[in-house]
Amino acid sequence: MIRAAITAVGHYVPEEILTNAELEKLVETNDEWIRSRTGIRERRILRDPDKATSFMAAECAKELLHNRGIGAEEVDAIIVATVTPDMFFPPTASLVQKEIGATKAWGFDLSAACSGFLFALTTGAGLVESGRYQKVMVIGADHMSRIVDYTDRSTCILFGDAAAGVLLEADIEGNGLMDTIHRTDGNNWEYLCMLGGGSLHPPSAQTIENRWHYIRQEGQPVFKLAVKGMANAAAEIMERNNLSGEDVSWLVPHQANLRIIDATARRMGLSMEKVMLNIERYGNTTAATIPLCLYEWQPQLRKGENLVLAAFGGGFTWGASYLKWAYDPE
Repeated sequence: MIRAAITAVGHYVPEEILTNAELEKLVETNDEWIRSRTGIRERRILRDPDKATSFMAAECAKELLHNRGIGAEEVDAIIVATVTPDMFFPPTASLVQKEIGATKAWGFDLSAACSGFLFALTTGAGLVESGRYQKVMVIGADHMSRIVDYTDRSTCILFGDAAAGVLLEADIEGNGLMDTIHRTDGNNWEYLCMLGGGSLHPPSAQTIENRWHYIRQEGQPVFKLAVKGMANAAAEIMERNNLSGEDVSWLVPHQANLRIIDATARRMGLSMEKVMLNIERYGNTTAATIPLCLYEWQPQLRKGENLVLAAFGGGFTWGASYLKWAYDPE
């Protein structure tokens, strides 16, 4: 059986760091309050007005090529998971394709908020497993600082900017993406959304005055739904594949909130030593969080290890993926 396996991981994070102490100067909050409720100490911000999501995604793509030791002409497809595209069109994937010189690749953007990377991973895996495509890039990238209201203390503390992604190739040794569970529920979508900018509320003086071009979030309802969604999906995929806590080497969770991650790990029967965590340094980078964890933990991963990936995002969207890691560190 052909499965789609991760053969390289890449990333990009901006150099500028926005600390909790700096946020204290913008809104009524403090470091202890932020860290106790979210686990976040700092996040990265891309300030350059001439750079956006496609820049970060392209830098990630370049690192993927370098780490795999291949040229851009070998890439068959590029999928960019994002809710902050440079523009509605052309797709961010087109801009990445141009920047890296992937002359034979086609691509598209996928919008599923914080679940975007998981959904894109499954989509990319399907392309590889069809046998029609040999090398597929899946990149999660979001420029969240551009849609964060830095007068809203409930949301501005949460998000940072980053891009991270993987290269998928065929594997016949039993490694790769083994199973996925994806869910969508459009009820209560208004708990986490951005009202302005689309065809329902196109940009206008009124949408700007109403601040509809920023993220809106109802914290408590989203928190409760996220805990339930991520934990249930992770537990279900373990049960479906006859995995115990001892069988799972790593949980790779979406980095939204430390308490949500802790609840998911406990539901799976995992100690926190088996959980990839970088929320303290990057905050919530939306579609980039899971592959950013994979990038940072790559030196510790071993071929054949079982990983469970889990996420929850606006929409609402959520899910979990079970994969076997396909290579040892160099």
